[in-house]
Amino acid sequence: MTPSGNGHIETLQLEKPPRRVVSLVPSLTESLFDLGFGEVVVGITEYCVYPAEQVSKLPRVGGTKNPRLEEILALAPDLVLANREENPRQIVEALQAANIPVWVTFPTTVRAALDILWLLVGLFHNRTAASKLETLEIALGWAQNAFSDSRPLRYFCPIWFDETSDGLPWWMTFNHETYTHDLLRIFGGWNIFADRLRRYPLEADLGLQDPQDPAGKDTRYPRVGLNELQKANPEIILLPSEPYSFEAKHETQIRDLLLDSLAVRHNRIVPVDGSLLTWHGTRLGRALQELPALLAGE
Repeated sequence: MTPSGNGHIETLQLEKPPRRVVSLVPSLTESLFDLGFGEVVVGITEYCVYPAEQVSKLPRVGGTKNPRLEEILALAPDLVLANREENPRQIVEALQAANIPVWVTFPTTVRAALDILWLLVGLFHNRTAASKLETLEIALGWAQNAFSDSRPLRYFCPIWFDETSDGLPWWMTFNHETYTHDLLRIFGGWNIFADRLRRYPLEADLGLQDPQDPAGKDTRYPRVGLNELQKANPEIILLPSEPYSFEAKHETQIRDLLLDSLAVRHNRIVPVDGSLLTWHGTRLGRALQELPALLAGE
C-alpha cells in the first residue's frame, strides 16, 4: 500500500485480468458495471444496490462493516475490492492470509478516485472503458473551469445526527481531508468546518471537556454542537439521504434551531442524494451533472 496526499492508492499486479471479483465497496460495484466489467462480479455486500437490476441476483456476503469471510472464500474470488474506510482490516488481512488478492482503496480527493478507476480499467485492458473515463475526465475539466471564478458558497453538510444523554443535539460532518469536501470544492462550495479536527471523546468534540490525545484516530469527521454551528452561520445546508437518512423532520428541526442563520433566512436547506456526495466511482458523472444546480438552489 502506497500512501499519498490523496489517500491510499494501492497498485495491484495480476498475471491476467480478474474473472471472479467480490466487491465490498458499493461505489466500485456500480463502477464495474458502468465500465462494462459486470460479468466478473460474483459477490457483493448488502449495500451494493446499483445498478439495481444487474445486482439483484448476485450473492451477498454481509454488510460493508461485517462481511462474512467464509462466504467470500466460498466464492473463490481471484480479486476482492475493499476500502480502508468501509471494510474491517481483520477481513482484509484474513483474505490476504488465504492468498486472495485484495485491492484496498482509500481516495480522499476526486483526482484520487479517478486514478483508481484508471487503475481498474488497466486491470482489464479495455479500450471502451478507457473511453468512458476520458469522457468523465472532460466533464470534470469543464466543471472545474466553470466554477473556478465563482464566489465561494459557505455550506454545512452533516452526515450523521444524534443527541447527548442530556438531549443536546449534535451533527457529524467532514473536514478538508475527505472526498466529499474536495467534490463540493469543485462547485464553489466552502466547507465551514474544513479545518475542524475531530476531538475525542464526544464531550471534547462538543466543547464540554478537554480533549484527549487522538493517538492515531481518524480526525476527519468532527462532531459539532448547536453553538458552534450557529457561530459558523452557513449560507446553505445540504441534507444527504445517506449515510444518515435526513428527513423532513430533521429539516424542520434545523430551521427551528438556526432561525437567524443565512441558510434558513434565505430558505436554502437542500435535500440531496447522499450517494452523489460519497460514492467515489463512476457516480461522479451524475454528481457533476446534478450537484451544481442543487448548490445554486435551482
